[in-house]
Amino acid sequence: MSKELVTCELICSPTSSEQGETLKSKGMDCEQPIFSVLSGGVKMEVGGKSCDGGGGGGGAASPAATISDTESGIFSGECELCVEHESELDWFCATEQKLICSHCAIVGSCHGHTVTPLATRVTTVRNQLVDVCEKMQLKALRLERFIDQTLTTKEQKLQAAASRARETVLAQVSAAREALEEEEQRLLEEVHREEERVEQCLLTQRAHWSQALASLSQTRSRLVHTLTHTPDAQLVTSVQDIAERVEEAEGVGEPCDTEQLNLNPGCSDSKLLRGLWATAVLLGPNAYGSPYLKFDERTLSPLLSLSDDFCTLTFLYKKVRKSPPYDPARFDCWPNALGSLSMSSGTHSWVVDVGQSGAFKVGVCYASLERKGSGNEARLGYNTQSWVLSHYDRDYSFVHAGKKVPLQVVRTPKKIGLLLDWPSQTLLFYEPDSGAVLYSVTQHFSAPLLPACAVTDRSITILH
Repeated sequence: MSKELVTCELICSPTSSEQGETLKSKGMDCEQPIFSVLSGGVKMEVGGKSCDGGGGGGGAASPAATISDTESGIFSGECELCVEHESELDWFCATEQKLICSHCAIVGSCHGHTVTPLATRVTTVRNQLVDVCEKMQLKALRLERFIDQTLTTKEQKLQAAASRARETVLAQVSAAREALEEEEQRLLEEVHREEERVEQCLLTQRAHWSQALASLSQTRSRLVHTLTHTPDAQLVTSVQDIAERVEEAEGVGEPCDTEQLNLNPGCSDSKLLRGLWATAVLLGPNAYGSPYLKFDERTLSPLLSLSDDFCTLTFLYKKVRKSPPYDPARFDCWPNALGSLSMSSGTHSWVVDVGQSGAFKVGVCYASLERKGSGNEARLGYNTQSWVLSHYDRDYSFVHAGKKVPLQVVRTPKKIGLLLDWPSQTLLFYEPDSGAVLYSVTQHFSAPLLPACAVTDRSITILH
């Protein structure tokens, strides 16, 4: 609403007809509720009755304005009088929010209250209404602009963005599908070549040993015939011939089963497939494994302490160590502890927080792992019964049977994840935050496995 309208209405005090003409001249609809209030007046109830008058000045008013002013009771020429003092109600008590006369303000019930002249109060209310209406009008303009411009633009951009997203998804899936198809073809060809190699070896071995068996059987038959049908005098003179036949029989070697006669399991090994499989498992709901996986207190080394929730191992320095009661399951020399979950089927995964430790081992072992003594039999990674990822002196390595495989780690992992797939006999170490595979090993596990950990610097924690 323009300032000209405010000035005309609040200062010049035109009649209702003049106000309507002014509003129409500015292209505004006087029938709207906001303008009806501003042009007609404000309703004030006094003593359950209303008094009406002009819109702040003399002059005739239109019927609509007369009705509005009559309802307002503010500008009426026959205004209600104060019941108590029989004076005109030309003051407003802000404390009690009602119309009063001057006597009420000076000596009456509203003495000491906050009072203002009625005309001043009306001007204040009208100005407040004007401000509110202007704010509403500006807000309406902003809403219209948001609907007509912002939302329309967003809809247009949505279509383009969705189209690009679909193209990206299709391109990535197509690339992945192409790579998988190529990998599938390569692996199938590799398996076929390996199958043909083993079949050829088997055929060669079969032919060789069949010929050797026939030769041996023939030599044996001749010797048996010589033994049973040759006279004693002739048998004595046939020693040389018999020796030659025996030597020929002894020349047939012993058959030997070798790995060359078996299909090489590595022919179907694929980093791509293993990575996709691991990613699918690790991004699933069971990436952090069973909530029941904790450390078994019975296996806890005296060099370590265990948290109340049985999930955190902390290395103890000598000055705070205590001798625990003897337990055949406890490691007494190496700083080891085993998990409580035995794994012999299915797929298992768990995550260990190692961010605070500079020296640790995480992996798996057989339950039959030696627990006593300082030899390698009880040292994780230095025997045939344990497989661990080791971190010591800033180096990472995979350790099994005393053999270390150095690992190239791009960034120091705060967490180490382990994935054990029993059907494929695969143990995989990965970095959960990036999903990067640190190391994987395929091994024939002949007995149930337990999670195994060791720490010699601060603490490590099983995460759930």
